[in-house]
Amino acid sequence: MEKTVNITKNTSYLTLALILQKLLSFTYFTLLARDLGPENLGKYYFAISFTTVFSIFIDIGMINLLTREVAKRKTSSSELLGSVLAVKLPLVILTAAITMIATKIGGYDPLLAKLIYISLACVILDSFTTTFWAVARGFHNLIFESISSVIFMMIVMSAGLFFLYNGYGLIYLMSALLMASTFHFLYSAIVLLKKFKVSILPVFNGGLMKKMLMTTIPFGLFAVFQRLYTYLDSVLLGTLAGNEYVGYYQISFKIIFALQFLPMAFVASLYPAMSEYWHSNREQLKTTFEKALIYLMVISIPISAGVIALADKIILVFKEGYEPAILPMQIIILSVFFIFINFPIGSLLNACDRQKRNTANMIITTIASILLNIILIPRFQALGASITVLATNIFMSSLGIFWVFKIIKFDVRRVFLAFLKILLAAIVMALLVYWTKGYLNTIISILLGAFSYFLFLLLLKTIKKDEVRHICGSFLKK
Repeated sequence: MEKTVNITKNTSYLTLALILQKLLSFTYFTLLARDLGPENLGKYYFAISFTTVFSIFIDIGMINLLTREVAKRKTSSSELLGSVLAVKLPLVILTAAITMIATKIGGYDPLLAKLIYISLACVILDSFTTTFWAVARGFHNLIFESISSVIFMMIVMSAGLFFLYNGYGLIYLMSALLMASTFHFLYSAIVLLKKFKVSILPVFNGGLMKKMLMTTIPFGLFAVFQRLYTYLDSVLLGTLAGNEYVGYYQISFKIIFALQFLPMAFVASLYPAMSEYWHSNREQLKTTFEKALIYLMVISIPISAGVIALADKIILVFKEGYEPAILPMQIIILSVFFIFINFPIGSLLNACDRQKRNTANMIITTIASILLNIILIPRFQALGASITVLATNIFMSSLGIFWVFKIIKFDVRRVFLAFLKILLAAIVMALLVYWTKGYLNTIISILLGAFSYFLFLLLLKTIKKDEVRHICGSFLKK
């Protein structure tokens, strides 16, 4: 019992740290966007996206496996970590070489090339840091990681804003990220050495290295294609349309990326329950899945409707010059609904031993995303990338639901009726916000819209008062 309470306590620290990190990150991004303008903002995030795509060669799914194995064999932690590091070192060298060659072939200007090289150093350091924290998670300790993640973002923000407002330029801004990554790496290494007494030296155990590589293939494939799906669009946009359009696109991308902590926090408690119900209570599994879909629709649909209604006001936060980002934002924000419901869909597939199918869905969706981006970006620039995000998230949800039907027969009619009621309440909310935003303070318009939304949900009997409390509790428990 004490161990369970300790794990829950530690997980709470990480969830709180994640929320703080997202808030700091989005605030920093907003300040960067206001000062840099679309072109320089695009260069900054093109470099980050470019190196992040190539980092798939470093982390091939060993992180989750390492945590699982350390949790089972804590006394072998040094050997397990050492074997992972022995595999990782040549992959780091390979990744650095491929990234530098690709940069040369791309013929990028000297400034952008330097940004890419600094970002590459950050990616390499962050890869080792993530590996070290995977060991700490195996010891059921998330406190140090939570503290470090917040300090990381504080270093980025404080150093970055100092460089920004003193006119030091993009190279120094990227160096702020390198400073934070260096701290993150050193702190995680010290924690392993001092707190957990785990060696951070490579261990060249051929048998163990081979076994871990073979075991990690399914995890690795999903991680590789998920990263490609998330970051390759910015690289293609910069290559096919120009860095200015990356700047426009990042406005929308950052909003949906920041919002993902909501379903992540929800699914953190949902996944273990689904795993248990799959083996012990199939009827409860069906009910849990239905409620998860409805609860996430209650959250995601009004977010999309509200952002569409306030898109012009939101863009003003990022200063003049970002007006071309309004329509891409209104398109991409529609994907929030599908992104949110993909979390319980993916969790159900994994909980019911369909992780290979989940990986296959991600691979198919990533290929579709690449093809659509290549077709749409040259013609529609940032709007084309936003259309691709929406289309591929719809596609991913459709693939997932198809396989969910093969596992459980949930009440589609109940979920669809709830969707219609939630959509109606969200449309009323959006219209109210849209009509009042020109006459009232934006905050007041948002509060009126939120009040009308939940009032309509209650009047339409979509949710009950005790269910509202339960929804809030789903995010506060962790």
